[in-house]
Amino acid sequence: MASVLTERLGRVIKQMRGQARITESNVADMLREVRMALLEADVSVAVTRDFLAKVKQAALGQEVVGSLTPGQALVGVVQRELVAVMSPAPGQQADLNLASQPPAVVLMAGLQGAGKTTTTAKLARWLQQRKKKVLTVSTDVYRPAAIEQLRLVTEQAQASWFASDTSQTPQAIAEAALAYARTHYFDVLLVDTAGRLAIDEAMMQEIQRLHAALDPVETLFVVDAMQGQDAVNTAQAFAQSLPLTGVVLTKTDGDARGGAALSVRQVTGVPLKFAGTSEKIDGLEAFDAQRHASRVLGMGDIVALVEQVTAQVDAQAAQKLADKVKTGRFDLNDFLAQLQQMNQMGGLANMLDKLPGELAAKAQGADLSRAERDMQRKAGVICSMTPLERRKPELIKASRKRRIAAGAGVQVQEVNRLLKEFEQMQGMMKKMKGGAMAKLMQRMGGMKGMPPGLMRR
Repeated sequence: MASVLTERLGRVIKQMRGQARITESNVADMLREVRMALLEADVSVAVTRDFLAKVKQAALGQEVVGSLTPGQALVGVVQRELVAVMSPAPGQQADLNLASQPPAVVLMAGLQGAGKTTTTAKLARWLQQRKKKVLTVSTDVYRPAAIEQLRLVTEQAQASWFASDTSQTPQAIAEAALAYARTHYFDVLLVDTAGRLAIDEAMMQEIQRLHAALDPVETLFVVDAMQGQDAVNTAQAFAQSLPLTGVVLTKTDGDARGGAALSVRQVTGVPLKFAGTSEKIDGLEAFDAQRHASRVLGMGDIVALVEQVTAQVDAQAAQKLADKVKTGRFDLNDFLAQLQQMNQMGGLANMLDKLPGELAAKAQGADLSRAERDMQRKAGVICSMTPLERRKPELIKASRKRRIAAGAGVQVQEVNRLLKEFEQMQGMMKKMKGGAMAKLMQRMGGMKGMPPGLMRR
């Protein structure tokens, strides 16, 4: 939806150049483009109609102030209405409600393939980072290897896992896990439930029994953001059978349509609490309507990009690198560390996705997959060097180059190219030592401790 809506709204802004005010005619033009974008994004017809009515009402009463053009003012109206639609209703809690006698039970519901098991582990990781002691358990006794899958991803999340097997009933597993969580003083118990390829009565009755036995503080509906209209039908069925408290949108990084966020929020009436942003175990973020609306409109998500950088950048390592830049002692070990850090942050494509539309469009022509492969190749070449060679690249002559190339599985020219690039970078840093580059590295080290409120300003 993001690219389609951005393109269509951009077209409206261009068409409205030279117009001095907002009229019924140009509002109608904009609504037509927005309607087509929403329908192409698989937003349900009823949700689209309701959304457009709100935009029209707000737009016709909108004054164009300052240096804004009518087109820009109308895009502002669309953004505000998108935020309003995806935000929690008054009285609803956007965060997880864990204010209960421990352990707080969180029940994960949804169809098979929506990403419940992986999301359970991601949520465990998210909670662990907030100093919560988390236990996960799988009640899926139908899908082959479902229990083992949860064990593996829970290990990645560095949380605790409760063993179960397919000979037990889902209710017996859940009750045993709850008793264990109580006696071992866990803060949160995450219960992964069985999914089906389609909604059926047996599935709903089973999860209703689990809900009655566990009395969870949160019942989260996990839905694949790429399902489109199917997500609406699934959401309706679960909302009718369970007292849902929140929605988790998965696979938003691969979302070509994006209508699920609008449709599911409207159909269930519960807040969107989390969004899965990548396949990595830490690829889960609290849903922020303002930031999601900005992404949809092609304005990017710079706040998320800054948070991603500060979360991944090691403050001590950044300070150490700043000190090295100051003294001109930057070597191939430092170069390798920078390449690895870029990889930890999700690569170039992940960062590009969070840039504003115009900047992202300029970078679209670049072959990002090729650039990332090139980065991996460089890392492989450096890893084929000895510790001494990394510290003193000037030692690397013809015979060493041949050995390094063979070890990395590349041609000698690749080694030469890497060494030349490093030499150029080292020369640039020597010129900048004690100046802007060192200050930048120090800032990156200091950002880790900045209060979140200050970073968002």
